Amino acid sequence: MKATIWHNPNCSKSRQTLAILEETPGLEIEVVQYLRDPPSTEKLAQLYRDADMPAREGLRLAGTDAEQRGLTEADDAAVIAAMAEDPKLIERPLVETAKGVRLCRPPEKVREIL
Repeated sequence: MKATIWHNPNCSKSRQTLAILEETPGLEIEVVQYLRDPPSTEKLAQLYRDADMPAREGLRLAGTDAEQRGLTEADDAAVIAAMAEDPKLIERPLVETAKGVRLCRPPEKVREIL
């Protein structure tokens, strides 16, 4: 099985999630450093749809101006557009496998899709 992680190496939760993936036998891992290579609006929409969560739940508040910009009350399209433009707004880590997508906070949540 393949797993794609949208990863920030400076984030402890992201590093812990990646460690769980690396410890999983037979898993092919694709690591996307989303701050350098941000996902498109289409990919973000697909990720949140597959995670069965509104994009606002995937909005990073700590260390961002998301609240000041009104994004906590915005619709999915506005949130996703802001995330694509400024990937610091994406809460991490997101992990995608054939079994679904999870925002891995806490990191152990990744086991639900392995």
